[in-house]
Amino acid sequence: MHQMSTEMQSCIDDCQRCHGVCLSMAMNHCLEAGGRHVEPEHFRLMIACAEICQTSANFMLMGSDLHKRTCAVCAEVCEECARSCEQVGDMQECVDACRRCAESCRKMAA
Repeated sequence: MHQMSTEMQSCIDDCQRCHGVCLSMAMNHCLEAGGRHVEPEHFRLMIACAEICQTSANFMLMGSDLHKRTCAVCAEVCEECARSCEQVGDMQECVDACRRCAESCRKMAA
């Protein structure tokens, strides 16, 4: 098994948390709230964010050298998702998880 840095383990944790928060909020909070919360662009972005976070975590867990690329994309998608959730409103947990993940992924992508 490959040795994992503390920074990478922290990024994996942030990615997994963001995945869970985005997926849960999309499927529960957004679907129940309706209106702006389920507009296609916002809803797709939340699901895309959950998926790229899971993928980035998986790439790091496998020890793939390509994790830098997935993390770069993940940081970009997380930032976009945070902005969208902020605009929709009443989604601070998602905003915070996305921003934390974006910051961790930027470090991994460098």
